[in-house]
Amino acid sequence: GWNSETVRQGHHLPQNMDNEKAFDTGLAFKIKLIDALAPHYSKIICNNICNDNHAGSFGYVVNSAIKMFIETRYSHVIVNNIRKFIDHYLYGKNCFILTHGKDGKHLKFGFKPILDAKQIEKIDNYIKEHKLHDYMIEFSKGDSHQKIFDESTSDVFDYYNYPAFSPSSEWVQTNFKLGMSGFEFFNFKEDGQKIHNPYRFKWN
Repeated sequence: GWNSETVRQGHHLPQNMDNEKAFDTGLAFKIKLIDALAPHYSKIICNNICNDNHAGSFGYVVNSAIKMFIETRYSHVIVNNIRKFIDHYLYGKNCFILTHGKDGKHLKFGFKPILDAKQIEKIDNYIKEHKLHDYMIEFSKGDSHQKIFDESTSDVFDYYNYPAFSPSSEWVQTNFKLGMSGFEFFNFKEDGQKIHNPYRFKWN
């Protein structure tokens, strides 16, 4: 968060870095990540969500710098910085609809960890508008920092809440629980099947 606040301001985010250090750390981490992956893949596409209630324009600035640097360094890496609240991409028989879960301007309450009828309708309308019914659809989101993979609520799409990469803040640990952080690694096969390997960080 810029100046330790959310995009809409007035909501303090506990942070141990100033703006400059956060920028340097984010830039260095993403470069290190791509440098580690680049030798092992013939093509890499990075899809960065840049419309959210935390990083906002700051997140876009970091990812824009990444795009300029990485696409110059590697001819087989593409960086897409997504500025829409909801967007999607296709891979074989799979469709991935992406969102942070809450935007930087309008939504006071974003997509919930467990969908309600209004949110199901919103996702269904997006699928209809973009004519995506012929694909195996995953609606992917963050925001709530909870790992919940729901493949039952809808017959049309899977609803995946991804965990946070960073540890829970002191406020979250004090008011709720210790929490968890990590990332999810998927291999998608041509027939639409997928192999899932989750990774959970250990921290104090």
